[in-house]
Amino acid sequence: MLANSITMSRIILSIILLFLKPFSIIFLIIYTICGLTDIADGYIARKTKTESKFGAKLDTIADLIFFIVMAIIIYPIILGEITYIVYIGIILIIKCSSIILIFKKYKTFAILHTYGNKIIGLILFLFPYFINKLNHDLIIYTICTVALVFSIEELLINITSKTLEINKKSIIS
Repeated sequence: MLANSITMSRIILSIILLFLKPFSIIFLIIYTICGLTDIADGYIARKTKTESKFGAKLDTIADLIFFIVMAIIIYPIILGEITYIVYIGIILIIKCSSIILIFKKYKTFAILHTYGNKIIGLILFLFPYFINKLNHDLIIYTICTVALVFSIEELLINITSKTLEINKKSIIS
């Protein structure tokens, strides 16, 4: 129960981010709380032995909402850079293909909890803290390259797996 409430708070806080000035102090505070709730919900569910399929799906939905909100907020930064848009489009096609493949094979909605997806999440999470301090091109190309590699890894895992292993750590494990 507590873990799911924390996850729901991330959904609400993510939506609130849409109404704040991007990268302002209040934005970064709420953004940081969203990140902390992402860590806390799973930890609390494991420690209190209240893990559930519903909680796992809710966490995935919260992650997707957070990602979509941040994509909407960051879009004006990449607007006009066709290279960014193509790169991100390719990544989204691969990620969507992976989700569709899981749905067709296993009749469920899921995203794997690989090390790669955790690395992508961490890099994407750190992005707003550095957007005004470092070269945009360097940050965006680094994020896109890492996301592309690990999205391909996830797709390959889903193609080659005979069973759905949500917690598969990498293609070599």
